[in-house]
Amino acid sequence: MDILKAMTGAGQLGIREVSRKVGRDVSAVHRDLQTLIVAGIVDRTDDGKVVFPYDEIHVDFTLRGVA
Repeated sequence: MDILKAMTGAGQLGIREVSRKVGRDVSAVHRDLQTLIVAGIVDRTDDGKVVFPYDEIHVDFTLRGVA
């Protein structure tokens, strides 16, 4: 969620730039971005940057603990 929040409305970003925005290790952010790309949530540009092509996000889900 931190990655998507940092990318919302930011345009095209390099993976290192996303990493700096969220304060996480580049390799961990790269791995998470790969998952988001495969899921179709984030796009990769021809020059290797990533983009979350939305100005805002709305997430609606329920989390339940294990009994």
